[in-house]
Amino acid sequence: MVALSMVLVFLLALSRGESELDTKISSPQETTEWGDPGLSLPGSCQPAPSCQKCILSHPSCAWCKQLGGCDDGDFTFPGPRLKAVTDKQTVPAGPRGEGATQLAPQRVRVTLRPGEPQKLRVRFLRAEGYPVDLYYLMDLSYSMKDDLERVRQLGHALLVRLQEVTHSVRIGFGSFVDKMVLPFVSTVPSKLRHPCPTRLERCQPPFSFHHVLPLTQDAKAFEREVGRQSVSGNLDSPEGGFDAILQAALCQEQIGWRNVSRLLVFTSDDTFHTAGDGKLGGIFMPSDGHCHLDSNGLYTRSPEFDYPSVGQVAQALSAANIQPIFAVTGATLPVYQELSKLIPKSAVGELSEDSSNVVQLIMDAYNSLSSTVTLEHERSLLPPGVHISYDSQCGGPEKRQDEAGDRGQCNHVRINQTVNFLVTLQATHCLPEPHLLRFRARGFSEELTVELHTLCDCNCSDTQFQAPHCSDGQGHLQCGVCSCVPGHLGRLCECSEAELSSLDLESGCRAPNGTGPLCSGRGRCQCGRCACSGQSSGRLCECDDASCERHEGILCGGFGRCQCGVCHCHANRTGRACECSGDTDNCVSPEGGLCNGHGYCNCNRCQCLDGYYGALCDQCSGCKTPCERHRDCAECGAFGTGPLAMNCSLACAHANVTLALAPILDDGWCKERTHDNQLFFFLAKDEAGGRVMLRVRPPEKGSDHTQIIVLSCVGGIVVMGLGLVLAYRLSVEIYDRREYSRFEKEQQQLQWKQDNNPLYKSAITTTVNPCFQEAEGAPL
Repeated sequence: MVALSMVLVFLLALSRGESELDTKISSPQETTEWGDPGLSLPGSCQPAPSCQKCILSHPSCAWCKQLGGCDDGDFTFPGPRLKAVTDKQTVPAGPRGEGATQLAPQRVRVTLRPGEPQKLRVRFLRAEGYPVDLYYLMDLSYSMKDDLERVRQLGHALLVRLQEVTHSVRIGFGSFVDKMVLPFVSTVPSKLRHPCPTRLERCQPPFSFHHVLPLTQDAKAFEREVGRQSVSGNLDSPEGGFDAILQAALCQEQIGWRNVSRLLVFTSDDTFHTAGDGKLGGIFMPSDGHCHLDSNGLYTRSPEFDYPSVGQVAQALSAANIQPIFAVTGATLPVYQELSKLIPKSAVGELSEDSSNVVQLIMDAYNSLSSTVTLEHERSLLPPGVHISYDSQCGGPEKRQDEAGDRGQCNHVRINQTVNFLVTLQATHCLPEPHLLRFRARGFSEELTVELHTLCDCNCSDTQFQAPHCSDGQGHLQCGVCSCVPGHLGRLCECSEAELSSLDLESGCRAPNGTGPLCSGRGRCQCGRCACSGQSSGRLCECDDASCERHEGILCGGFGRCQCGVCHCHANRTGRACECSGDTDNCVSPEGGLCNGHGYCNCNRCQCLDGYYGALCDQCSGCKTPCERHRDCAECGAFGTGPLAMNCSLACAHANVTLALAPILDDGWCKERTHDNQLFFFLAKDEAGGRVMLRVRPPEKGSDHTQIIVLSCVGGIVVMGLGLVLAYRLSVEIYDRREYSRFEKEQQQLQWKQDNNPLYKSAITTTVNPCFQEAEGAPL
């Protein structure tokens, strides 16, 4: 069918004298849209002026450069290409952990055609005994005093346990406290020299981060350097661990990291400071993300830069391919568990009060991390318009389809087991230049480099200069298209700019007496004829073949062809967007009629006439329900009672009544009453020929107490409500009476007496003249 349709299109092209042809080669299952996964673009192949524009219009479009049409194998149909530049086979490690190849291939070259995906299979072998670098980063605040005593004896035991799983292991040591500014550390000179609570204890001045021992295989050197350490002190509870983690990840040369599996063990008994906390000490400069260790291994610029954020720490660890293991006490375990969710490929374990279980904790975390293989790409190198998705094939029942742009992951991978990741790359448009992408398995040193190119042009090397086909040499023939010499134009260079004026050329590209744009604004006027662009058609490009209605985001629902804004549906499809199937299975009633004659079937669903409803228009307003219609026949046929008892055989000749003790399983059973008010159930089932089968259950023995039960419940609720209201009112009344009685008693016990205010001073003053009194009492 595809070949036949191509031949028909070729004949049409030859009859119109066209020299180029676009055709779409696709199976019926292929989608007709491509591009950004979040963007729907029309995918119909349309005539294009050049091979380049044709292959860029849709990933399934092909170009025919033969003047007389193309056979099936003569199309220019470039597809994506993949070439393995370096592909060493995965091999396990040697006796000392050397020579292992875990990731394959190592370098590939991928050429993408925009819109068409290309799959790349990546293999990973978990090698036995892969080398490990472990850096032990310890909180030396005063509360970790007991833990330090235990860690001093840790070096030999830790090396012995790690050598059980790897042939090459190195360990290092670093410590941290907090920033040496208030309010994190006391700046009193005596406290800076000796920050511990008592002067009898061995204590060192506070510091932010101290790199003590580079990575080494010497267990005695580890124990010797750790033995020289002593605790310090700070003021607040959170510690400056983020400063230490960031410097350990950034200062790779000072730490001595090798290009192997890298583990950073972080031990603490408290939480951490993060970005913004430094403002409490007057530090406003954000962390610059650079190494600032001096010759003594001290982080000297800690008072200048704020604490790093969680994102900065996660980015630095990921860039350095370091896997952190947080060994913390139970009180802070939930905090670090939430932190671990934000840092890729990290582990958390509960540390005992004296760190006695730290070796087992490290081994458990190492086994968990190394058995999880996560393949990801470096997002900073991914150019816009390129999408990556992963299909993880883990070799067992576990198989997961990861989200685009996320990662591929397999858990519980055994030693010497190979897992596969199917990586799909797709570009939505052409890239201006090649790009390099890097893929790696988290926690492992090997990388896969992908040279990414895009295929955006046709390889047309058969250019014919001054071709006779182009109006006797007025142009060059390349990829079946004429490229006109200066002064000529048109599809075949048949028009001369000197012979025809621009108005003459434009007259054929506008409607008569029209003033609108040339070719309706949807094409170019070439030699007096419109060359439509995109999905436009018509003599003047007046038809938009992409403006039809869509169903579920697809033009004409994928079941029709859009022509001039109208969907022309395939057979057995209807609707403005061809969204409806022509089937009528869901509209046929048991009697065989469509919608019981009370409606019409649209999109395989009944559209009922006014007054009717139901899935098959079998119900109507004011009509009897099926239970009401068959109640009398069920009663007379089963019990010989009811209004039809005298002529039951004639009135119910269409009914086949049987007694059944079947349980009532659903709501399809009818619930009715006999003439003597006894409750009975029956099931009505329509049969062919207008007959009906009635399965009747015997009436329930005893009277129906439903009404009594309902009324009793309602009455009980009302009585209880009234009782509660009366009880409340009675309690309030008793309380008020008691309070009033107490008030009256207090009034009676009060004994009031009249007295003057000692602060009151009368406004009347009486003064007695002593001389006057003597004169008054003397004899005359």
